[in-house]
Amino acid sequence: MAYWLFKSEPDKWSWDEQKAKGDVGEEWDGIRNYQARNNMREMKIGDLGFFYHSNIGKDVVGIVEVCALSHPDSTTDDERWDCVDVKAVCDMPNSVTLADVKASPKLEEMALVKMVRLSVQPVRPNEWAEVCRMGGLKDFPRSE
Repeated sequence: MAYWLFKSEPDKWSWDEQKAKGDVGEEWDGIRNYQARNNMREMKIGDLGFFYHSNIGKDVVGIVEVCALSHPDSTTDDERWDCVDVKAVCDMPNSVTLADVKASPKLEEMALVKMVRLSVQPVRPNEWAEVCRMGGLKDFPRSE
């Protein structure tokens, strides 16, 4: 199992909209970057990810779980583009801002800092634990 970060502009798809989908989840569609697509192709059912509001807020606001493996993106007929489905797991008690992440020496190598434009990115286990701690999750979700 692995950890990920999913970026979404909250005026296009917000954390509240994600939570409203419940256990059914929603396609993480519209991704048109090969590395982000390849990251989704590597995902397994049960992998966990941070839900990150980009552009507005620039903060981790919740945790999602991959609930459907990579499949063709329904928003295009172009067979190059895939997506996964994700469902909300829990709110981040205290959002963790990009500024917070950049200020932490423990997160200086995190993809969120190094590959700022990548919309779906891997998160290392130690980074996962640190962001969860910063967000106030004491018993944070872990992938098995």
